[in-house]
Amino acid sequence: QVQLVESGGDLVQPGGSLRLSCAASGFTFASFGMGWYRQSAGKERELVADISANGWRTRNADSVVGRFTISRDNDKDMLYLQMNSLIPEDTAVYYCNAHWGSTNYWGQGTQVTVSS
Repeated sequence: QVQLVESGGDLVQPGGSLRLSCAASGFTFASFGMGWYRQSAGKERELVADISANGWRTRNADSVVGRFTISRDNDKDMLYLQMNSLIPEDTAVYYCNAHWGSTNYWGQGTQVTVSS
C-alpha cells in the first residue's frame, strides 16, 4: 500500500522557518521523482519544488527561490522541504508528490500558516 505522510506544518510568524517531512512507503522511493506542491484557499495547487530520483537535480518555483530547499534521503525513504524567511503568501496546505512516468502518488497534506 502506497503511503506518503507529511508532517511539520505549523503556525509560524513571518520571517520564521519550518522543515516539512514526507515519509514514503509502499513503492520504490529511489526510483521516483519527488515534489512538494501547495494549495491555498481559492487557488489551484502549484508546484513548489521538485527533485530527481537520485537527488542530483532540483528546481524551485520562482516565488520560493533562495528561501526553500528540497532534499531527500533515499536510504530512509524521506523527502524534506526546508522553508526559511516565510511570508504570509506561503500559507497553504503543502502536499508531497511522487511521480514516475504517468504514475503519481499524493499525500494528505500538512497545513502551513504564516501569520503574526
